[in-house]
Amino acid sequence: MTSATAAAHDDPPLSPTEVGILRLAHDEPELGQAAVAERLRRAGLTISASGVRYIWQRHGLETTAKRLQALADATPEGLAALTDSQRELLERGTLSAQLASAPCDGTRNQEEPLDRRQIILNAAAELFSDQGYDRSSIRDIARKVGLLPGSVYHHFASKDELYLAVHREGFQRVMGTITAEIEALSDPWERLRRACEVHVAQMIEGPAVERITGHSLALIGNHELLAKIQPAREAYEQLFRDLVTALPVVPGTDRSLLRLFLLGGMNWVYLWYREGRRTPRQIADAMVEMVRRGVAPS
Repeated sequence: MTSATAAAHDDPPLSPTEVGILRLAHDEPELGQAAVAERLRRAGLTISASGVRYIWQRHGLETTAKRLQALADATPEGLAALTDSQRELLERGTLSAQLASAPCDGTRNQEEPLDRRQIILNAAAELFSDQGYDRSSIRDIARKVGLLPGSVYHHFASKDELYLAVHREGFQRVMGTITAEIEALSDPWERLRRACEVHVAQMIEGPAVERITGHSLALIGNHELLAKIQPAREAYEQLFRDLVTALPVVPGTDRSLLRLFLLGGMNWVYLWYREGRRTPRQIADAMVEMVRRGVAPS
């Protein structure tokens, strides 16, 4: 087991009791803390059940799912090295952890369970956002949620389909937030300003599914995938097209270029943004204000 092996090289050396706990975590990961304490007592090592849990916590092994994942990580076969019952335990434990950590921020109905497809989608979005489309594999995504790759393929036929699903949901979420935020506003420039604030904030601070909407597929040169995602992107851009159309601007202003200029500038923010300087809202407000000064009638 990776954590136990690494810990065995720490100074000071592990006690016989700690070594025994880590060995059982590797050999019999399903054992509970009371059962581990009893096994050690029979071997002449005295420790309480709470003491076992303390050692587990030190090594990040306090749940059955974590011990099973560590066991899979320590073998070349990965999850395939686990028995069917062990994989089922790992999957249930991982899903429970995902549910426990799901945000209670009004983004979903708390009475509706977060299903397996959504968990896969969230994990894929995190990997795509953090390390890019090309460097993220179905195996990586499966490992992140404690599934075999075949279980991911049950819900998504390919990595392309999964990437497209992330984008579609991301655009829908951001569009929904923008629509709700601007509904009560009447001034065209304020409506555009608020939409841009939401766009930048979601791209930088929002969940991974929302963050991915600002990433440019053109940067990875995958033009085929870019073409597939265009309908979802077009629906989102239509929202900004309508906002820009409503602006009072000087005659001769190219509204299409104005929209593309603004969206392009905002979509680059995630590459250069550094926390602590300007907030996403301040960045969006400054961009809109610079555009307004250039094209609004005197």
